[in-house]
Amino acid sequence: MANLSVENLRVRYGAATVVRGVSFDVADGSVVGLVGESGSGKTTVARAVVGLAGSSGAIRIGETDLNACSARQARRVRRKVQLVFQDSRSSLDPRFTVEQCVLEGIDRSEFRRRADASRRVAELLEMVSLDPGLARSRPGNLSGGQRQRVAIARALAARPDVLIADEVTASLDVSVQAVVINLLRELQAELGLTMVFISHNFALVRYMCDDLAVLFNGRIVEHGSVDEVISAPEHPYTRSLLAAIPEVGRRRLLSDSAAEATAIGDRPAVGGCDYRLRCPVGPVAHADREICRTDDPVTEAGGRLHQAGCHFAHRKDGAGVPA
Repeated sequence: MANLSVENLRVRYGAATVVRGVSFDVADGSVVGLVGESGSGKTTVARAVVGLAGSSGAIRIGETDLNACSARQARRVRRKVQLVFQDSRSSLDPRFTVEQCVLEGIDRSEFRRRADASRRVAELLEMVSLDPGLARSRPGNLSGGQRQRVAIARALAARPDVLIADEVTASLDVSVQAVVINLLRELQAELGLTMVFISHNFALVRYMCDDLAVLFNGRIVEHGSVDEVISAPEHPYTRSLLAAIPEVGRRRLLSDSAAEATAIGDRPAVGGCDYRLRCPVGPVAHADREICRTDDPVTEAGGRLHQAGCHFAHRKDGAGVPA
C-alpha cells in the first residue's frame, strides 16, 4: 500500500505564502499527526495533498509525484487519497440521501448494476457502525456523529490508501468524539490505512498517532515520535501548546503564544527565527541570544532532537544549550 511523502511543500494565497517548505513522510500503515494553532497551515497542507489548493514542491503517493505527473494521472492517483472534513454538515450535500452521498466516492466502473452499488453502500455504512436503513435518510436528519460517519464511509468508498482526517471531532460532543475516534482507530488498523490526523487535541493525537509534526506559521518546527515530542518537547512553541491544555479542577491561563491565533504573515520581516518575538527563551528574554535574530533555526532542524527548529534545542549527539 502506498505511503505519503511531502517534500518542500509551498502554498500561496495571493501575495501570502501560507505553507513554507513543509516536509514529512508517512510510512505505510502509520499515522502522522499535525498540530498547531489556527492559522498555522494544517488544513492548507491537507488541501494541497488532495489537490484542493495549488502548491509547489513534491507530493508523492508511492512513486508518483502528483505535482510532476500529468493531470490525468494525478486525478487517478488522487482517488487513493481521501479527506474527511471537519464540518460534516457542509461537506455533505443536504439535497442528497445518505446513499447518494456515499456513492460520490464509489468508482461506478466497479459495478454494472445499481443494486450492486447499493449493496456496497450498505457494507460501508455497516463498516462505520451505521444502520444501512439510514441510506434513504438525508444528512439534515442525522446527528453530528452520524453525519461524520457518513463522511468517513464516503471517503472509504474510494478504497483509499491514504486517509486525511482534518479536525474530524472538533464540532462533536465529547461523548460522540470518543465513538468517532475509536471507529477511526479500528478502521485504520483493520484496513492498514496510511493516515494524516489533524487536531488541536493532544490527547487524541497521542491516542491515534505514531509520529507528530508541530506547525507554526506554515512551517514544521518540531517533528518526532508522538510519545517523545509530547513527553519531552524541545521547541518552546510546542511547550506553550502543551502548557495551554486545561487541568482538571484548575483553570490555566494560556501563554501568549497559545492565547492568540497566529495570523499568517505575523512573523519577523527579515531572517532569524519566526517565533522569536514571542519566545520565552529567545532574545526578548535573553538579549545576548542574537542568533535568534539572524539565523533561521528550521534550516538546521535535522541535527536537533525531535528535529526541533530552535537554536537552543538539544542536538541529537547530546550537545546543545537547554532552553
